[in-house]
Amino acid sequence: MDFGYPVLTILIAFPLIAACGLFFLRAPQVVRYYTMAVSLIECLLAVPLMGFKLNADFQFVEKIDWVHQWGLQYYLGVDGISILMVLLTIAVLPLCVMCSWTYIGKREKEFHFCLLFMTSSVLGVFCALDLVLFYVFWEAMLIPMYLLIAVWGGDDRKYASLKFFLYTLAGSTLLLAAIVAFRVTGGTFSIPDLMQMNFSFRFQFWAFLAMALAFAIKVPMFPFHTWLPAAHVQAPSAGSVILAAVLLKMGTYGFLRFCLPLTPAASHYFAPMMIAISIVSILYGGAIALGQSDIKKLVAYSSVGHMGFVTLGIFLFNQRGVEGALFQMLNHGIVTGALFMMIGAVYERSHSREISKNMGLGKYLPAFMFFWGMMALASFGFPGTNGFVGEMLVFIGAFQDSPFIGMFLVPGALLGAAYMFRVSLKMAWGKPSSAKAWRDLNAREWIYLTIPAVFVLWIGLAPTGFFKVIDPSVNKLLNDFDQRKVAVVDAEQPMQTAAADIQSLLAEKE
Repeated sequence: MDFGYPVLTILIAFPLIAACGLFFLRAPQVVRYYTMAVSLIECLLAVPLMGFKLNADFQFVEKIDWVHQWGLQYYLGVDGISILMVLLTIAVLPLCVMCSWTYIGKREKEFHFCLLFMTSSVLGVFCALDLVLFYVFWEAMLIPMYLLIAVWGGDDRKYASLKFFLYTLAGSTLLLAAIVAFRVTGGTFSIPDLMQMNFSFRFQFWAFLAMALAFAIKVPMFPFHTWLPAAHVQAPSAGSVILAAVLLKMGTYGFLRFCLPLTPAASHYFAPMMIAISIVSILYGGAIALGQSDIKKLVAYSSVGHMGFVTLGIFLFNQRGVEGALFQMLNHGIVTGALFMMIGAVYERSHSREISKNMGLGKYLPAFMFFWGMMALASFGFPGTNGFVGEMLVFIGAFQDSPFIGMFLVPGALLGAAYMFRVSLKMAWGKPSSAKAWRDLNAREWIYLTIPAVFVLWIGLAPTGFFKVIDPSVNKLLNDFDQRKVAVVDAEQPMQTAAADIQSLLAEKE
């Protein structure tokens, strides 16, 4: 649908332009109201996206020559795979502003600048259809996220921010190498054009490994997950919300947008390994979360398990699995984002994230525990919540592919219920209670918790509209994948071929 103006460019540019206006403000309260107004305007600017047509084509496309000599284009567009992530990113911004209203007490101007800068960068990642443009946005988000942890984080913020930066930068270097390889081999940076090309298996083998490692770090998948708990625990509430709601989804989005369409044969070849790592992530994340005494660290480790369901669904290569992965991406952003906002709210009251310091809240903070209970149920996939829809689809896809794979998901689901019940029961009825003098939710907290609660029930009880949005793109992705996954294999023994490549490189160096 043509609205006569560049919808996606405005959505990406407006938060960044508005962020520059912060430097003309002084009073912290004015900074907060200004950023809140910007976030609400951004939501209004996203209204044209409701005109998204229910087909598999890229829509709201903008294509302008950027650097003609290098073949670079300013190329934007969204389809059913990216549209929900764009809307989630925009919706998260006002929630982050509200949950930081009293939490952030220093350098408020710079903090809100980072929030707006981050929003622009992440939106660019989900909208970019040029590899270099994608990489520019991918790298740009590193700066504000690093600052959010390093400046406004906890006592170990320097260690956590540096670890986050180095891990992500290492993956980005490999991603850049893959991008250059696609340009040299395919002759273009255009993602839609590259999707139509058939590359040799040898090329796909190495390109997949480079991209998959970058995306696995971002997800994060086991064993590249160690930066995540540190980053979550040390980050301020808004930083954790953005990290959980949208940044982790950049990795799984990369698998769907790049690995499956551009390297289908290699994706098919490496699928058993990716499925095995996903299962380990599910079981490991759940087991470690079960033993945590810090509420924030528990939810952080739970993200490793939840994102394992997403990557598993992707590499099942069937409709239910990929649908489940997309639903889990959306659901995890809503539910885990809300949990981190509540952890921030209770931390403002108790000044501790230890379970033992936040027990017995059911009697004195009933509204808080109502929302916590709802999000806890959604987190482990209770029927009627959004978590159930995504998790059930992945289960169906797994058993469809192999009952053996499906059986491994059962203990993962049980672990999810175990650690969420454990922490929730202690927070609700544990003794002794230290919450007698604490105030229950205020009006601002009611607002930013009611919004995700509505989506928990909406998606859980009426997911049909969301299926209509994602299904055409999922079907096209899988049909193209099925046609091309074995069409370009030119080596009967791919590992021997890879070994020969390594030997030839070593010989050249000698």
